[in-house]
Amino acid sequence: QVQLVESGGNLVQPGGSLRLSCAASGSMFSFVAMGWYREAPGKQRELVAGISAPGTPNYIDSVKGRFTISRDNAKNTMYLQMDSLKPEDTAVYYCNKVRPWDYWGQGTQVTVSA
Repeated sequence: QVQLVESGGNLVQPGGSLRLSCAASGSMFSFVAMGWYREAPGKQRELVAGISAPGTPNYIDSVKGRFTISRDNAKNTMYLQMDSLKPEDTAVYYCNKVRPWDYWGQGTQVTVSA
Protein backbone atom coordinates (compact mmCIF):
# COMPACT_ATOMS: atom_id res chain seq x y z
CA GLN A 1 0.00 0.00 0.00
CA VAL A 2 1.15 3.52 -0.75
CA GLN A 3 2.65 5.56 2.07
CA LEU A 4 2.78 9.33 2.20
CA VAL A 5 5.21 11.23 4.39
CA GLU A 6 5.11 15.01 4.59
CA SER A 7 7.94 17.14 5.93
CA GLY A 8 9.27 20.67 5.98
CA GLY A 9 6.71 22.45 8.12
CA ASN A 10 7.85 24.97 10.67
CA LEU A 11 7.06 28.17 12.52
CA VAL A 12 7.73 31.19 10.31
CA GLN A 13 7.01 34.89 10.40
CA PRO A 14 4.53 36.50 8.01
CA GLY A 15 6.19 37.04 4.67
CA GLY A 16 8.51 34.10 5.17
CA SER A 17 8.98 31.00 3.06
CA LEU A 18 8.87 27.26 3.49
CA ARG A 19 9.39 24.30 1.21
CA LEU A 20 7.33 21.22 1.95
CA SER A 21 8.18 17.77 0.69
CA CYS A 22 6.00 14.72 0.17
CA ALA A 23 7.68 11.36 -0.15
CA ALA A 24 5.40 8.75 -1.68
CA SER A 25 5.82 5.04 -2.04
CA GLY A 26 4.08 2.94 -4.64
CA SER A 27 4.55 2.40 -8.32
CA MET A 28 1.53 4.50 -9.30
CA PHE A 29 2.89 7.81 -8.07
CA SER A 30 4.27 8.85 -11.42
CA PHE A 31 0.96 8.26 -13.18
CA VAL A 32 -1.60 10.02 -11.01
CA ALA A 33 -2.57 13.58 -10.24
CA MET A 34 -1.40 14.64 -6.80
CA GLY A 35 -2.29 17.49 -4.52
CA TRP A 36 -1.41 19.39 -1.39
CA TYR A 37 -4.20 19.75 1.15
CA ARG A 38 -4.40 21.73 4.34
CA GLU A 39 -6.55 21.66 7.42
CA ALA A 40 -6.67 24.77 9.56
CA PRO A 41 -8.14 24.80 13.07
CA GLY A 42 -11.91 24.81 12.91
CA LYS A 43 -11.98 24.53 9.14
CA GLN A 44 -12.55 21.80 6.62
CA ARG A 45 -9.64 20.21 4.85
CA GLU A 46 -9.17 21.82 1.47
CA LEU A 47 -7.19 21.17 -1.65
CA VAL A 48 -4.64 23.94 -2.00
CA ALA A 49 -2.78 22.91 -5.12
CA GLY A 50 -2.91 20.05 -7.56
CA ILE A 51 -0.51 18.77 -10.15
CA SER A 52 -1.08 16.39 -13.04
CA ALA A 53 1.18 13.43 -13.69
CA PRO A 54 3.16 15.32 -16.34
CA GLY A 55 3.44 18.35 -14.04
CA THR A 56 0.69 20.81 -14.91
CA PRO A 57 -0.17 22.78 -11.75
CA ASN A 58 -3.38 24.32 -10.45
CA TYR A 59 -3.98 26.47 -7.38
CA ILE A 60 -6.81 27.90 -5.38
CA ASP A 61 -7.05 31.66 -5.70
CA SER A 62 -5.85 32.42 -2.20
CA VAL A 63 -2.40 30.92 -2.81
CA LYS A 64 -1.99 31.73 -6.49
CA GLY A 65 1.22 33.62 -7.09
CA ARG A 66 2.62 32.64 -3.71
CA PHE A 67 2.76 28.83 -3.77
CA THR A 68 4.43 26.60 -6.33
CA ILE A 69 3.68 22.91 -6.59
CA SER A 70 6.09 20.59 -8.34
CA ARG A 71 6.96 16.93 -8.55
CA ASP A 72 9.91 14.74 -9.34
CA ASN A 73 8.46 11.49 -10.59
CA ALA A 74 11.86 9.80 -10.71
CA LYS A 75 12.15 10.37 -6.96
CA ASN A 76 8.49 9.77 -6.11
CA THR A 77 8.49 13.15 -4.43
CA MET A 78 6.25 16.19 -4.55
CA TYR A 79 7.03 19.69 -3.29
CA LEU A 80 5.22 22.82 -2.26
CA GLN A 81 7.24 26.01 -2.26
CA MET A 82 5.42 28.56 -0.13
CA ASP A 83 6.42 32.21 -0.31
CA SER A 84 4.93 35.36 1.17
CA LEU A 85 3.27 33.32 3.87
CA LYS A 86 0.30 34.75 5.71
CA PRO A 87 -1.20 33.88 9.09
CA GLU A 88 -4.20 32.38 7.30
CA ASP A 89 -1.86 29.81 5.75
CA THR A 90 -1.45 28.27 9.19
CA ALA A 91 -2.57 24.66 8.96
CA VAL A 92 -1.47 21.08 8.87
CA TYR A 93 -0.46 20.31 5.31
CA TYR A 94 -1.00 16.90 3.74
CA CYS A 95 -0.28 15.35 0.39
CA ASN A 96 -2.41 12.80 -1.39
CA LYS A 97 -3.89 11.93 -4.73
CA VAL A 98 -6.61 14.25 -5.93
CA ARG A 99 -9.01 11.31 -6.02
CA PRO A 100 -9.41 8.66 -4.83
CA TRP A 101 -7.49 9.24 -1.62
CA ASP A 102 -4.97 6.88 -0.18
CA TYR A 103 -4.50 6.70 3.55
CA TRP A 104 -3.47 10.10 4.86
CA GLY A 105 -0.05 10.68 6.29
CA GLN A 106 0.61 12.54 9.51
CA GLY A 107 0.92 15.87 7.77
CA THR A 108 3.34 18.66 8.58
CA GLN A 109 2.51 21.72 10.66
CA VAL A 110 2.91 25.15 9.15
CA THR A 111 2.49 28.03 11.56
CA VAL A 112 2.75 31.62 10.35
CA SER A 113 2.96 34.01 13.25
CA ALA A 114 4.96 36.94 14.48
